[in-house]
Amino acid sequence: MEQTHALGRRKAAVARVYLVAGKGNITINDRPLEDYFKEDALRYIVNQPFAVTTTEGQFDAKITIAGGGIKGQAEAIRLGIARALCEIDKEAYRPALKAAGFLTRDAREVERKKPGQPGARRRFQFSKR
Repeated sequence: MEQTHALGRRKAAVARVYLVAGKGNITINDRPLEDYFKEDALRYIVNQPFAVTTTEGQFDAKITIAGGGIKGQAEAIRLGIARALCEIDKEAYRPALKAAGFLTRDAREVERKKPGQPGARRRFQFSKR
């Protein structure tokens, strides 16, 4: 099996995922998963596509990620891994990943700040007198 490439995005984070058959090693920006994501919850998010498709320990993932915060990065990686698994075997993995909602790009972005206001929706305090 050759290398499979997929892209995952969430908020400002962009993850490039390269999957190849292996022992389940996940490397993010040349660092192991445990070093990059210290929290168990974030490591769980990254491993969800493998758990849903019961492919833990079957693929090595080399990931480059840029932008965003740690939660957005973890979710971008999840989408990238799910897309890469779909490219490997569409009939076997796609139904389970689709049912879990891992193939849908979360399109919510931060709304821009408007001029004459302190934030996107917030207004300065109104004074009647």
